[in-house]
Amino acid sequence: MAVKSDGWIIERARSEHMIEPFSEDQVRTGISFGVSCYGYDFRLSDEFKVPMTKGLSELDPKVDNSDFFTAVTAESVLIPANSFILGKSLEYFRIPRSVITICTGKSTYARCGIVVNVTPFEPEWEGYATLSLANASPIPVRIYANEGIAQLLFLEAAEDCIKSYKDKSGKYQNQQKITLPKLD
Repeated sequence: MAVKSDGWIIERARSEHMIEPFSEDQVRTGISFGVSCYGYDFRLSDEFKVPMTKGLSELDPKVDNSDFFTAVTAESVLIPANSFILGKSLEYFRIPRSVITICTGKSTYARCGIVVNVTPFEPEWEGYATLSLANASPIPVRIYANEGIAQLLFLEAAEDCIKSYKDKSGKYQNQQKITLPKLD
C-alpha cells in the first residue's frame, strides 16, 4: 500500500466521483478544506446529534439510543467540556475497491481539545461519514459547519481486496444521515 498524492486524488475524484462536492484546491477561508498534499480535508455539515445526558446513566452501543439524542441543525455548535456530539460530513464519499482511508482531526480543532473519531472508510464504502466530535478540554469548544473538520489519507493497495465493504453488505453502507450504532 502507498499513500496517494494530490494528483492521484484529483484524478480519481474527477473520474469516479469519489468525493462530492469536491474542491481541487485547498480553500483557506475559515478552517481549510479541499485537496492537501496526500489527502483531502473534508467539511462538517450543519447536521448534529447532541446527547441528552440528564438522567442518563450510560450509552450502550448494543441498545437503541436514539431517544437520548436531539437532532440539531446549526452553523455552529458548542460542545460542552468533557463531552461529545455526533456530526456528519458535508461531502459524500465513494471509496474505490483498491483504497482504504485513514482519518485524522484537523490541527486547528485539536489545539482546542477536539478529538475527531472516524473509522476507516473501507474499500467500496459509500455515504456521508458520521463523526464523533469529543471535547477533551475542561471548557466548552465551538465547532463550525461548512468548514474543515478532518483529513482523509488515501492508501491504495497493489490489487483489489477480496471482499469489500459493499460485498459484505456493511451496515453503514450508503449512509445519508448521522447514524447511531447498529447491531446488524
